[in-house]
Amino acid sequence: MATPPYPDIPAVIENDEREYEDSGVPSSVAIAGHPLHPLLVTFPIGFLTGALGSDVGYWLTSDPFWARASLWLIGAGLVTAIVAAVTGMSDFIKIERVRQHTAGWAHMILNVSLLALTIVNFLLRLNDPIKGLMPWGFVLSFIIGTLLGISGWYGAELIYRHKIAVIGNSTNSKP
Repeated sequence: MATPPYPDIPAVIENDEREYEDSGVPSSVAIAGHPLHPLLVTFPIGFLTGALGSDVGYWLTSDPFWARASLWLIGAGLVTAIVAAVTGMSDFIKIERVRQHTAGWAHMILNVSLLALTIVNFLLRLNDPIKGLMPWGFVLSFIIGTLLGISGWYGAELIYRHKIAVIGNSTNSKP
């Protein structure tokens, strides 16, 4: 077996040549074989990073519009994150290969943490979007944006490196 052309850094990048050559495991939640979780996660990612952007807009301008926009973006991010979490948790529970990798556990733990932080961020601003924004709402949005990037990395590891939730015909566990 040849040395793979990519690094092996346990807990960050785990490589298994057999998975590299494997066709992959289909998602447990799919329409016509197309996995839904990778599609659905784009909405909370967009909304929650947009909230960070509108928080910056408020910080720079003190225009209340940006505080209200952040509240709506966080609310939309929360609702869509719950929908994405249901599909992701289904794959986590039903596909053994997900649970066999650090990336699967890291992705799940980070996303549950992100949901909790997003709920806190939303409730903090609900009665008064301006008072809830500075400083703690802004700090939470920054933490959420950072954790989204890290969780996205692990999600991509599952899809592209470990071939989970792809159109394939492999077994549910490691090859």
